Amino acid sequence: MLAMGSRTSNKPFCVLFQLLVWKVLMLPEGIDTSLASFHLKTASCQYLGENDLLSSIVLISDKRYQKKDSIISSVHTKVKGVAQTELRIWDTAEYTVPMQGINSFFVVTNIIMTENQVQGLCPEFPLAKAICSTDKSCMKGRMDPQGNGIQTGRCVKYNATIKTCEVTAWCPVESVKSAPTPAILRSAENFTVLIKNNIHFPKFNYTTRNISPESNISCVYSKSAAPGCPIFRLGDILKAAGENFSELAVQGGIMGIEINWDCNLDKWLHRCRPKYGFRRLDDKKTNEALYPGYNFRFAKYYKQANGKEERTLIKAYGIRFDILVFGTGGQFNFFELLVYIGSALSYFGLAQLVVDFLITSYTFPCLKSNPVKEYYYKKKCESVPGPRWTLLYVAYVDEPHIFMIDKLLRTSLQNIKGEIIHRRTGDSRHATAKLQRQRPDETASLGSPQELHPLRKEGDSSASPPKRPSWCNCGKCHPTEAFWEQLCCRRKDGACITASALFDQLVLCRPTLEFVLLYQDPLLDLRSGSPNKLLRHCSYRQYLRWRFGDEALEGRAMLPSCCRWRIRDAFPSETGEYSGFIRKK
Repeated sequence: MLAMGSRTSNKPFCVLFQLLVWKVLMLPEGIDTSLASFHLKTASCQYLGENDLLSSIVLISDKRYQKKDSIISSVHTKVKGVAQTELRIWDTAEYTVPMQGINSFFVVTNIIMTENQVQGLCPEFPLAKAICSTDKSCMKGRMDPQGNGIQTGRCVKYNATIKTCEVTAWCPVESVKSAPTPAILRSAENFTVLIKNNIHFPKFNYTTRNISPESNISCVYSKSAAPGCPIFRLGDILKAAGENFSELAVQGGIMGIEINWDCNLDKWLHRCRPKYGFRRLDDKKTNEALYPGYNFRFAKYYKQANGKEERTLIKAYGIRFDILVFGTGGQFNFFELLVYIGSALSYFGLAQLVVDFLITSYTFPCLKSNPVKEYYYKKKCESVPGPRWTLLYVAYVDEPHIFMIDKLLRTSLQNIKGEIIHRRTGDSRHATAKLQRQRPDETASLGSPQELHPLRKEGDSSASPPKRPSWCNCGKCHPTEAFWEQLCCRRKDGACITASALFDQLVLCRPTLEFVLLYQDPLLDLRSGSPNKLLRHCSYRQYLRWRFGDEALEGRAMLPSCCRWRIRDAFPSETGEYSGFIRKK
């Protein structure tokens, strides 16, 4: 650690950073890491990269670094246009009605006029409840919500064929109940409306409007040609919403004009212009009985020469345009950026990304090829093994480590460069002590004197070994077609491990093997069945415990070909057939 610090003694920040990383990552001594293989190809590291990219995209696209404010808006409208019908000219004062709500305007498209009404007595319009035959059918003082006045109790003629109850009302009563078709003011689709919209963002003290100083006052809105023009043709509004003006003008309806302000108030990328949208707001599929469309009544009052009051009743059908203004404004705020980064650090692991970059980057001056970097690699990233049937462990007599192979074999196992797994502290002492406990120094054989030695077939000792395979380095391996069995006891040329005295004592000595078998099962009968098979498999396990020293690896540890055949020669199968290594899944 002192040596590490001395390299960067002229860089106090680097030294402090290294000490911090080392302190955070250092694990207590004795922690077992021999069975974990550490390298950079890990699923966790890939996961970090994907989520860091996602959080960066969200930061930019959603402008999470900005403080937001809701809009405050005011709207003013002016409708212009002149229409001609059979009897009169209609100008702005006649077909526009004062606003029926906030930020809205109404344009008359169809009308029913009842002129020269005065208060008096007259027959009711022939509604179902007003038709009568005698005075008994009428009740004095009755008021029908669907009618036009209050009944007097008399039944009078409405026309030559129908009698109705007499009412006190504005007479004559309105005589038409259905809207004219086609609409009287269907030419209103050529009217235009100027929309003035002023907005304000109080948090930023920012005010603007939809009419810029350079706007052309003779323009007409077009989504493609003039998207910022504040003057709209009524027919174009309905067309943009997918409606037919002539059809809607008969019964009337409600249309929405949407003004969306999505403002970026940053000085380096300022943009605050409205976007317009249009849609129908009422239900055009409503049943006739539920009063479709949009209409209301109003009257114009006059004084006759004799002082009597007179009026003209107008039932107006038309289109109400509601102007819906919404939007937000955003401006860079350092604290909003910190809040987002803080949440990203928690949810997407940006902290790990920064530390990984600072530690693993070759361009970062503090950590160029020193022990912190290598230690971090080992402690940070754990390899994810592939399919479990590819996982094998091998050990060589001329190598101090165990090697893990986690690849699909396309060549001999001897040629694959595995990943180093350091033996756990005390593995050798533990394995040696265990084997010594298993083998008594002086043990009487449980069988006859000839059973003290390995069993061999006659002529096996004098038989010449098979031709040496290309992957064999000890000269005693047997050829085989299975890639996972093409393994020698050595990495480089040299003497075979089967020639060592310790191999005979620990792996081939029959009294030792019998002691191990009886130690595991005291009631085992070594004279019945296939004693060679029991001794042979026990010999395999003895070798694995001796060379690997970890029972957790035995199921996937590979015996070298030379050792396997030396054991088979010592304890041969009665049939001459061997199952070989069974690959576990």
